[in-house]
Amino acid sequence: MTVEPRRSISILRRWRMSSPHFATLLMLGIVALSGIITAAWFAGEGTISTLFQRLDQLQASSPMWIEAPMMVGSYLLFWTVALMLVVIAITKISPRPRTWSRTIVVGILLILAIRYLLWRSLSTLNLSTPLNGVFSIGLFLMELLLLSGGIIQLMLLLRTHDRRPEADRLSQAVIHKTYLPTIDILIPTYNEPNFILRRTVIGCQALDYEKKTIYLLDDTRRPEVQALAEELGCEYRTRPDNRHAKAGNLNDAIAHISGELMVIFDADFVPTRNFLTRTVGFFQDPQVALVQTPQTFYNPDPIARNLGLENTLTPDEEVFYRQIQPIRDGVGGVICAGTSFVVRRSALTATGCFVTESLSEDYFTGIRLAANGYRVLYLNEKLSAGLAAENIAVQALQRTRWAQGTLQAFFIQFNPLTVPGLGPLQRLAHLEGLLHWFTSPARVGLLFIPLAYAFLGVIPIRATGAEVLYFFIPFYLVQLSAFSWLNSRSRSAVLSDVYSLVLAFPLAVTVVKVMLNPFGKGFKVTPKGGVSDRFSFNWQLAFPLIAMFVVTAISLWTNLGTYLLMGNWQPSMPLEVAEQLKGIGLGWVWSAYNLLMLSIALLILVDVPRTSPYEWYDLRRTTRVQVGEQTFWGFTTAISEIGLEVTLTQTHFLEMGEVRTLPVQITLMEEELTFSGQISQIDLGGEYPLAKVLFAPLNLPQQRSLVELLYCRPGQWKNRCSPGELESLGLLLKILLKPRFLFDRQANVRAIAVSHH
Repeated sequence: MTVEPRRSISILRRWRMSSPHFATLLMLGIVALSGIITAAWFAGEGTISTLFQRLDQLQASSPMWIEAPMMVGSYLLFWTVALMLVVIAITKISPRPRTWSRTIVVGILLILAIRYLLWRSLSTLNLSTPLNGVFSIGLFLMELLLLSGGIIQLMLLLRTHDRRPEADRLSQAVIHKTYLPTIDILIPTYNEPNFILRRTVIGCQALDYEKKTIYLLDDTRRPEVQALAEELGCEYRTRPDNRHAKAGNLNDAIAHISGELMVIFDADFVPTRNFLTRTVGFFQDPQVALVQTPQTFYNPDPIARNLGLENTLTPDEEVFYRQIQPIRDGVGGVICAGTSFVVRRSALTATGCFVTESLSEDYFTGIRLAANGYRVLYLNEKLSAGLAAENIAVQALQRTRWAQGTLQAFFIQFNPLTVPGLGPLQRLAHLEGLLHWFTSPARVGLLFIPLAYAFLGVIPIRATGAEVLYFFIPFYLVQLSAFSWLNSRSRSAVLSDVYSLVLAFPLAVTVVKVMLNPFGKGFKVTPKGGVSDRFSFNWQLAFPLIAMFVVTAISLWTNLGTYLLMGNWQPSMPLEVAEQLKGIGLGWVWSAYNLLMLSIALLILVDVPRTSPYEWYDLRRTTRVQVGEQTFWGFTTAISEIGLEVTLTQTHFLEMGEVRTLPVQITLMEEELTFSGQISQIDLGGEYPLAKVLFAPLNLPQQRSLVELLYCRPGQWKNRCSPGELESLGLLLKILLKPRFLFDRQANVRAIAVSHH
């Protein structure tokens, strides 16, 4: 009796998955209509041609208030210098954005942005010919798309929220044990190596909280994972199939647990001991359904690694967690990020558990909770750390999956723009998030505009030099001055452009595919724990960048050569020649910038070796080293789960050949931890001997102590500041002249890479 309804539901679901959706039909309709209008324009159809001629006349006779003043030099000097001084002064007086300082800077930027858009839309479109018009309108629409998300962010920045003081107050009830709800900690896993799962479980067991139960949810039914759970003393659960991937795994577990609250950690995320102390207090408010914390990482992302800037660049996600999530929190639009969050079980079950219709089950689960009147909060405090993507291919897989999962919003009932229950500001925040993924096609499109200058003679912007100086320069320079300050110095504008370009092509392809076939590609787990012993180049990701690099180089040569042959602009030149000359000048400058960005992006695609799956951390601990009958003292310079480096304060030491056969005991004095091991390397070249010790197999208490030391110390994951604009540009030029894969060959043969955090 139950087979037929299930079959009907399955057929209906398959029909919904395969049938055209409104968003797809709308997109195809817009593309088709645009194509018909363009074809009619090129064919010289009377009505269309007359319409565009009239629009071109309006552009040529723009309102007086949109024109640059006669004395543009004086105005430019006054506007630009005054506004930049105001913004720079504010950032110095208020190093961290506060309500008053943020309001002033955001107000200035909004005025300049609106002023720039009015000028671009009313005065600069070149509709004189169909070819010019297509590129001119296309460029303007790409700019509009990029600026729309930025303007929404600026408006929402006025309502940004910091819940850390609130956490200080609410955590007292947890600390004093007046509020102690029961908690189930769920760790979903799919093919992650045991050594990664071990540190996550140990970290969860080290949490300062009594009423907790830890569940290891194995979706691959591995005997070795069950044995690990038994060894560590946590609960083990599995299920007969893998329906709905991670969401299905979590939903299956929810039916068998009873805790008042649930905490979700991805298999590679290790919490600090105070994670629950800092988050659980918020649930004293019965309307709070979910508290999200930032994702941070204990290894550098592949872009920083491949550029050799592990200690300089912040991870790719820092902007999102340091700028975007706090402004979303101010309007109730926090995104559930899939790990490192606490959720009220009753609220989750009342709203249908985790959403299974999309790859981004976390994102839509948070939306559904908010739409049902619950509060979804964000605590901007790093209380856990996980593994960043370990090579650029993995990062591409991860980002395209995020893009597909988020854009599936247009095709399921939990679309944040239409789902009942959300307010206007919440929808606006989610609109910005959806628009973000469409910036990748726009970023790709911007690479093609300079090519139109060189190969088609197109002039997509019709503006005088005075207008560019008056409308564009102040907006650009003031925005550049405030960019890093507004995102809490997590990323400079120059580095943001590099990060957006390196995966722009695969993301652009993904956006188009999703809009045409939103459920065409299934869930793929991000690989973890990989190693490599050589440099490798990702040809698949590089192919479109190489092609674009070659064509852009040719266009630069063509534009620059034509510009030099034509000479400088003279007042006696015909208007068309003058416009062409200015267009070519802009074209070669733009091409030169694109070549720089493309060169850096190609260098990023050279993955450096990662010869060990274990990270090393810059930790200083007083150390006693017992070698045979001799005792030495020193301090650690780096520690990992497999060994440590210690600088000895004595200037004499045994020769390497002698100590290889002698037992070594290392004691970390502050923690009173003792490990046995073997010295694998001695460096006597410095002022003091440096010894590298590899541990002998550790027992479980030693493993617990070491994991807690390396990953679980409260406050250990700090925010770092990204370089400023000029410093970022200098770094990129230095990397371009001295690429890591040519000048850092030692990375190919080192046995252990030390990551300093």
